[in-house]
Amino acid sequence: MFFYILIFLATFYLWWRWRAQDGQKIRDLTDKYIFITGCDSGFGNLAARTFDKKGFRVLASCLTEAGAVELKAATSEQLQTVLLDVTDTDNVRKVAEWIKAEVGSAGLWGLVNNAGIMGPSAPTDWLNIEHFRAPIETNLIGLINVTLHLLPLVKKARGRLVNISSTGGRLAVWGGGYVPSKFGVEGFNDSLRRDMKAFGVKVSCIEPGLFKTGLSNRKKIIEEREAIWDQLPPAIRKQYGEGYVQKDAARKEKLVQMLQNTNLSLVVQCMEHALTSINPQSRYSAGWDAKLLWVPLSSMPTAIQDFVLLRNKAELADPTAG
Repeated sequence: MFFYILIFLATFYLWWRWRAQDGQKIRDLTDKYIFITGCDSGFGNLAARTFDKKGFRVLASCLTEAGAVELKAATSEQLQTVLLDVTDTDNVRKVAEWIKAEVGSAGLWGLVNNAGIMGPSAPTDWLNIEHFRAPIETNLIGLINVTLHLLPLVKKARGRLVNISSTGGRLAVWGGGYVPSKFGVEGFNDSLRRDMKAFGVKVSCIEPGLFKTGLSNRKKIIEEREAIWDQLPPAIRKQYGEGYVQKDAARKEKLVQMLQNTNLSLVVQCMEHALTSINPQSRYSAGWDAKLLWVPLSSMPTAIQDFVLLRNKAELADPTAG
């Protein structure tokens, strides 16, 4: 009995120490610059507004002028916006020069790589290379390019790098370029974290589950699939069967309605911890579906993964046709 009591007390002590360290925060946020990409809407927009209120000197990039104007109207005079297309190297270089002039000798405390797109999601044999190229160029190559340009400023501040991935970076739930791009983010994040450790720069990866944002707009996703369907060869359409898009969408909609998170602040809270905690986590799972379903499932044998995920797909009409 004494042995079990000792184990319990030791476990409780370690948990208590971890909680105490996890709650320690940095001070003097008002002199720290952070740069957030993809602030037109969604996670990036909420993060920019939240961190502006907390006193950070926020530099927020938007893809559109309308997004920048709307964000400026909702925030303090201290927040600054800049237009950035992360796939445009010349644009990235110019924005990096602007940030360097803004932060001066203080360096850049935080870089939050949030900009991303979904791209078409459909069975792989429906797609061509261009369907894959756009999300990979934005979500992975663009993220790497922004990081490389701003890394010297983050190293100067001994700051934080926060990369927004997805549970789709751990588990391939659907076909298309989005999932490979997020798997790439996970790999880049891991190598970056190890390379930056000696410089005192801490690198974190956030893996949101299903959230209601512009990326998850079901109407747009279905319209993109229907447009691809209309261009498919007759043989493939015969294999899948007429009405496949609608049948598959209906089956997936049940899962989305069951699992989708609407509280975007869950992701922003992870960003905040990564930027302000003395001991930020290497990985954050945001959303109850990420914690209880997607992340555990990603660690299970592939046979189990396939069984669970294939149950959520519509059946083909005639796989042997053509």
